[in-house]
Amino acid sequence: MKDLQGLGHLFACAFLTSFAGSIVIPAITDVTMEALCPGENQCSLAIYLTGFTQAMTGLGTFLVTPFVGNLSDKYGRKTLLTLPMTVGILPLVILAFGRTSSYFYWYYFFKMFTGMFCDGSLQCLTLAYVADKTCEERRISAFGVLSGISAAGFVSAILIARFLPTSATFQVSAAVAVIAAIYMRIFLAETDGGATLADQSHRPLFSPYPPSDVESPAKLPSLGNGFSPVVMFSLFRSSMILSRAAIVAFIDSLGSSGVQASMLYYLKAQFQFSKDQYADLMLIVGVAGAISQLLLMPAIAPIFGEEMLLSAGLLATCANVFLTSFAWSSWVPYFSSTFVVFSVFGQPCLRTIVSKTVGPNDQGLAQGGITGISSIASIISPLLFSPLTALFLSENAPFDFRGFSLMCGGFAHLIAFALSFTLCSAGGSLRRKFSAGETAV
Repeated sequence: MKDLQGLGHLFACAFLTSFAGSIVIPAITDVTMEALCPGENQCSLAIYLTGFTQAMTGLGTFLVTPFVGNLSDKYGRKTLLTLPMTVGILPLVILAFGRTSSYFYWYYFFKMFTGMFCDGSLQCLTLAYVADKTCEERRISAFGVLSGISAAGFVSAILIARFLPTSATFQVSAAVAVIAAIYMRIFLAETDGGATLADQSHRPLFSPYPPSDVESPAKLPSLGNGFSPVVMFSLFRSSMILSRAAIVAFIDSLGSSGVQASMLYYLKAQFQFSKDQYADLMLIVGVAGAISQLLLMPAIAPIFGEEMLLSAGLLATCANVFLTSFAWSSWVPYFSSTFVVFSVFGQPCLRTIVSKTVGPNDQGLAQGGITGISSIASIISPLLFSPLTALFLSENAPFDFRGFSLMCGGFAHLIAFALSFTLCSAGGSLRRKFSAGETAV
């Protein structure tokens, strides 16, 4: 694919970064439980601390990521990528040295504050980099490949974690994170901020609309020399598609954050899952997601379009979460995780819709803004799901349904699925309105 030339080094960085962050996931629940509640299968303190970290990270992402995205529009994606890729190494190094309670609390402290800056910024900047390098008709495939490469890094990490002792897991993670940062600084070329594409007229190859029916890029408000949440909300009010995409992103993230904070603790309490079972489950998720995004999504996206695939992805997520919440045997979570073949369509499709709505010079601002909107859900979600999870996993639950908090997250995904159809209608009506305006002139 000619449009993907020049993205090889970014994909390598994405793979290494995903590998470094993912290899510790199967072990971190056991490390947390052992540090906070030794010998227990259920620990309310661990659940509340996880929720608090998620809320603080979401707050930082909401405040920082749109600002970082805007700076990258001015000063370059590579320049801004250097900071999160470097700062994110520190928490991994701490657990590489030890996993006792004192080391864990230091890790917890630094992970929370580095996550406020790093988590959303990495996603925003890599998506903006891809948008700089690809034209609109190839962008959904490029975003899918980027997600697929990250999923491949996830699969490789989980596979290796399955056979590594816990101490070596964190040492490998820290070493790979250092390699990723060095590789990025040496090999990744700075983009031109989309200037090459700005002078070209790109009409989607498979668009059902004639050239005059394609919606023009949204006019975004200028941030001037600063940033505030008010400006970010003004950004999404500037376009009907952007505003509806932001609502879908927020509600979907609310469900995802709740499920993410609850899932591992639910599996441990319900089926006594540990590091190896977590790794097996994550391998299924990662392999299915990588194959889907690298092979299936590029093949069917031009046929069905990003709006339809977004709805399909959200529906599959609902099915996965609901089935897991009612799991009656330990094999059920493994089976339900196969729905990820379709659920991974959601984020690349949503990001493609946002990317196509704005011009080449506003990609960092728009991607940072949608990440900031999504992160608000990470602030609210722990307030709702952490007490709910702790209650229904305890002996004082009002009724015997340990997956109740997961089911509530599934309902959030269901609402996002219903609202995703408004993006299809918004896109169609705006195109027709623009066409009528052109005719009138």
